Amino acid sequence: MVKHEDIDDIKALLIKIYGEKQGTEAFNRILPKIEAFPARKATPGGYYSQQDVILITYGDSLLKKGDMPLAAFEDIAKRHLKDIIPTIHFLPFFPFSSDDGFSVMDYYAVNPELGTWENVKSIAKDFRLMFDFVINHYSSKSEWFKNYLEEKEGFKEFAIEVDPSVDLSLVVRPRSHPLLTEFKKKNGKTVHVWTTFSADQIDFNYRSLDVFEKIVEILLFYVKQGACLLRLDAVGFLWKEIGTTCMHLPQTHNMVKVFRKILDVVAPDVILVTETNVPHEENISYFGNGRDEAQMVYNFPLPPLLFYTFIKEDATVLSKWAKGLHLPSDYTTFINFTASHDGIGLRPLEGILPQEEIDRMTDIVKANGGKVSCRVKPDGSQTPYELNITYVDAILADINSDRAEKFLASQAVKTLQ
Repeated sequence: MVKHEDIDDIKALLIKIYGEKQGTEAFNRILPKIEAFPARKATPGGYYSQQDVILITYGDSLLKKGDMPLAAFEDIAKRHLKDIIPTIHFLPFFPFSSDDGFSVMDYYAVNPELGTWENVKSIAKDFRLMFDFVINHYSSKSEWFKNYLEEKEGFKEFAIEVDPSVDLSLVVRPRSHPLLTEFKKKNGKTVHVWTTFSADQIDFNYRSLDVFEKIVEILLFYVKQGACLLRLDAVGFLWKEIGTTCMHLPQTHNMVKVFRKILDVVAPDVILVTETNVPHEENISYFGNGRDEAQMVYNFPLPPLLFYTFIKEDATVLSKWAKGLHLPSDYTTFINFTASHDGIGLRPLEGILPQEEIDRMTDIVKANGGKVSCRVKPDGSQTPYELNITYVDAILADINSDRAEKFLASQAVKTLQ
């Protein structure tokens, strides 16, 4: 039975986001879904410590003749990883149109080239699974966007339309392409819609209760499919308010609190993980008060600081930063990692390293065969955003370096908490 105080908390948060009238309507839309969900109690040992390991992988990383990729992965994982790695994070395994899975076409399906939901559920019997909850944007090739362009009921406000003459210079950008993309609706009208990450990735319009309701449905569906952790991809960009940076706005934090509160009600053992490639203080803001937002955040300064330490051959900066880390409660923890599918983020170094040292890092990456992606600043200039290189290549200070020893040493480093 759902506790009245929990339900009241969800309603209060929605009113904070949408106002009294719309917030009440949003609450009335999702309440039946929450009450109908087969709620479960928290299981013992649901949190993580620095002794735990999470394997991050694409669904087709392991292949076996005659098997679908997820089935091949399960066979190998059960034989070799079961007693070593408790948790597996499959990067988006849904049908997609670009960005290696992060431009989702169908949130309810498994990419048929990888396998089926039965494969996913079977793996979940032996491992905790982290799903990507890609809720900032969806594919321009999706049925949802087609419905938006055709102005079908329930999808008319699924994208954010903006007049291209509007000043959006304050908006924090993770990429260097135009923020708005032009599309033509079925009725012939030309619109410019918000596309933070690419022209193929349409930002959701969270002012629409149709969008909010759909996102809650997806959250509950993923829990049913065996998700133990939900990674909120690019969550900092979620709510847009013209005239602001559109990053980490109060509505975004309150939306994370809504997701957390819903999970507290129906599946308290499911953990929310936020992914925000931003300066440290902004990143850890998603811990909230230690109980009301994410239980885990990616420790984004660690990858570039570790890289810097190896090329500098001096751990002073890394050690000083690590000593300053703290957690707001025993219910929260960091995910320590050295690089992600995106590469090595540089924004987390803001306020930690001077620009000339960051420039030195980018020069080394280019010399080692990597690339450097940039973002556009409010003044229109470009600045390095990510180092696109494998970590084993990034830490080579020179061509004669022993990469195996350096790489193993880099992976052995643990940040004490």
